[in-house]
Amino acid sequence: MDMNPSDWINKSLYPFESRFLFLESGRMHFVDEGTGAPLVMVHGNPTWSFVYRKLITGLSARFRCIAMDHLGFGLSDKPEGWSYRPADHAGNLEKLIDTLELKDITLVVQDWGGPIGLSYAVRHPENVRSIIILNTWMWPVRGVLHYELFSRFMAGAAGRFLIRRYNVFVTVLMRQMFHGKMPEEVYRHYVMPLKNPKDRKGCMVFPKEILGSGEWLAGLWSRRKVLRTKPVLILWGMRDIAFRKQELDRWSRFLPHACVERFEKTGHFVQDEKGEDICPVMEAFILNRQSSKD
Repeated sequence: MDMNPSDWINKSLYPFESRFLFLESGRMHFVDEGTGAPLVMVHGNPTWSFVYRKLITGLSARFRCIAMDHLGFGLSDKPEGWSYRPADHAGNLEKLIDTLELKDITLVVQDWGGPIGLSYAVRHPENVRSIIILNTWMWPVRGVLHYELFSRFMAGAAGRFLIRRYNVFVTVLMRQMFHGKMPEEVYRHYVMPLKNPKDRKGCMVFPKEILGSGEWLAGLWSRRKVLRTKPVLILWGMRDIAFRKQELDRWSRFLPHACVERFEKTGHFVQDEKGEDICPVMEAFILNRQSSKD
């Protein structure tokens, strides 16, 4: 049943049926398109399942594509009293996978979707067939000036004010992190879910948790060895100002067997900027891993 009251969505860009998982804290929106081996796509801040629309459209003829909106984002509820900590988002993702009874999944992760999605992989490696990594990380970054400065500023009074009052993550940072000009119609679909200041708490918590969830991130990284047994595809935008060549190099050292595709003229949002181009790469990777396993 379509429970989506939003009439601002351009159905030519996002033609998917809205579904909801009812959690104790609120309704979590997700899309579930196509049939076949399940691909679970996990977004970050300040996006929602819309960021994966090109992948869903391009891959749902061969695979079952599931993409949720974290609480506080997209078409999900935005409860003021919820924690919005990444560990709790990870718990919601696990509930979705369990509820849909997804088996032998491929995880597709980017930005905060990296540690949130990979948390499932380190907890349930037996249910993860392969992993596709877009610009992200999953280790503690305390002491790394690049992240320390950003987290401390955005978590401070000035940063919180800019997010609450001016939606600065979308209106400024997203545009800076998108290499080239973001189409206005695409930009509108990122603005609208967070148009009300009261709905921006989730967006406001994530920057603080870059440092605040350091212990949780350290716990994930300490269990990373289980990921070495998984086929991994890394798709990396080399013009990203958030996750840079240094972070890609760290992934490559840890996962030397990974297939790596670098996009020299792409920023942070690889799935949005290069969606049509990476669909055949992803399809070939998944089908090759399925045939080798079978």
